[in-house]
Amino acid sequence: MLLIAGCTTGPSLETRGRVTAPPGDSRHLTVGSAGFTESDLLAHMYATLLNHAGYHTSVLTVANRELYEPALESGQIDVVPEYAATFADWLNTRTHGSDAPPVGSPDLAATMRSLRELAAPRGLSVLDPGRAVAQNAFAVTRAFARRHQLRTLGDLGRSGLKVRLAAGDECVRRPYCAPGLKKTYGIDITAVDPKGVGTVQAKRAVQSGRDQMVLTTTTDATLDEFGLVLLADDRHLQNADYVVPVVNRARAGTARVAKALGALAPVLTTQDLASMNRQVDSWRRLPEDVARNYLQEKGLLK
Repeated sequence: MLLIAGCTTGPSLETRGRVTAPPGDSRHLTVGSAGFTESDLLAHMYATLLNHAGYHTSVLTVANRELYEPALESGQIDVVPEYAATFADWLNTRTHGSDAPPVGSPDLAATMRSLRELAAPRGLSVLDPGRAVAQNAFAVTRAFARRHQLRTLGDLGRSGLKVRLAAGDECVRRPYCAPGLKKTYGIDITAVDPKGVGTVQAKRAVQSGRDQMVLTTTTDATLDEFGLVLLADDRHLQNADYVVPVVNRARAGTARVAKALGALAPVLTTQDLASMNRQVDSWRRLPEDVARNYLQEKGLLK
């Protein structure tokens, strides 16, 4: 952690050559986690797959992108699980400033092109995304959905119902949140109740009827416990936040690493991630055990 805290914001002039150096293949690889359940699970799956491919690995938790991304550039961390649109916008801001137009979008192909263009000069390679996506999502109570025949956000917009939304206070101005719900779906958002994204307090507010909808994520593991169901984003308001492995090219840029991590891409689904999150958050199982069991069940550790 002390080493990471001393990282610079990118390759120095002395190390800039690493950006264009041939792909490296270090025998020991450090996999980074951002410290929340889903990131822990993905990091342990990556580490286990790399171990199975003959690498020695360790998992390091750095709960802040401002710290772990420079560490990834410098080679103190070799692999991290990321989310395509969010990471593309983050790198874009670092590269072009906070006023730069966002490059993440609902279009996965366009988002990946932008992400790879931004990552390459920093000595990073972005591997192929899989099926799993952890996007912002909106949930209502099962009873509310049944009573008003709601399956999608489009259904909610057409219903003309007034909606008080439990979310983070930034939802008032974020284009994917209240403004987007109004513009894209015509949903009548009467107020934003600032209780956070997917927090227990936010879900309880919807469960009790104080609010009608909550901002959460597609991999939320606890919706059933509150009697909540997601409404489908049928007009694709949310960005393409598909799970992608990002590697330090000089240490882990070979086809061997890509093959080991790529085995997970066609298998892991959004529902699988939600199920594993539940095992850790609700059943109190260890992320490393849940990750290994999943890989074994899917036949990825043969």
